[in-house]
Amino acid sequence: MSAVEVPTEKWTGKIHEVKLGGNGRKSVVVGGENMLPFLHFEGKIPNKPIIAIEVQDRNPTDWSPHLISVWGDVLADPGAWAKKAVEYGADIIALRLRSAHPEEANTGASEAKKSVDTVLSAVDVPVIVLGPGVAEKDNEVLVAASEAAKGQRIALGNCEEKNHRTIAASCLADGHIAIAKTPIDLNLAKQLNILLCDVGLSTDSILMDPTTGALGYGIEYCYSVMERLRLAALGGDNMAAMPMFCSAGEETWRQKESKITEGLPPTWGDHLERSLTWEGITAIMLLNAGANIIALRHPDTVTLAKASIDKLMSA
Repeated sequence: MSAVEVPTEKWTGKIHEVKLGGNGRKSVVVGGENMLPFLHFEGKIPNKPIIAIEVQDRNPTDWSPHLISVWGDVLADPGAWAKKAVEYGADIIALRLRSAHPEEANTGASEAKKSVDTVLSAVDVPVIVLGPGVAEKDNEVLVAASEAAKGQRIALGNCEEKNHRTIAASCLADGHIAIAKTPIDLNLAKQLNILLCDVGLSTDSILMDPTTGALGYGIEYCYSVMERLRLAALGGDNMAAMPMFCSAGEETWRQKESKITEGLPPTWGDHLERSLTWEGITAIMLLNAGANIIALRHPDTVTLAKASIDKLMSA
């Protein structure tokens, strides 16, 4: 029997490389691949996908008891939490300034700066700082975060169309990276990248957050959009070629499968196992869709995701 020849695509484009960290802080590089995820026979992946662990600036008392129990007392201290996250294998810390949300504590620039300083002092890995997701508050706290981390090349999000000029200006002034967040749409993602480049950001200072859903909550559509972004980039579209960041942990742990513990049929199974499965499968699907950085919450899922990355990289 003759050997079967595997057909291969000859791509003309590749994903831009983006470096986070440096200047005395550990650094990581994401992007650079010139092939669809893990199809090693078609090209190269010079920088493997990496895992961030989410840390918040306030004690998340509304989190699942499984998350609260595994993290324990460190949840009350972002610095201690970040240290523990590194022990659990975080390549990056994703600090979420949740207290700044108007419906939470509505904290401002000074509190944001303090939280960022605390985390930067506690760990030497790269840091992502995420605002509360309200454009005006994001402007306030992310500008403060940018100033606090000047020269340490952190990533700042959300950078949306309505506030992209402010976030881009901070990134340019302080040497940081913008996380361009758009609704799940290829053209909107490209358009925001174009706007950021128009105001002076280079392609090596932009990450895309194309928005994702959890398993069972639209992830198949998210996967399709992420795949289309990758196909466009590999086909030579420079404005679709930014590395992708996804918050899988936030999405999965807020769904009923991870939150509800009572009144469920036995077929739903053990609550902890179900919750971990929901986060783990979501993460692995996003990796196969082309995600370069995935933010997770449970240490066991981090272990699973990192083991999956190692296997996919050696396949």
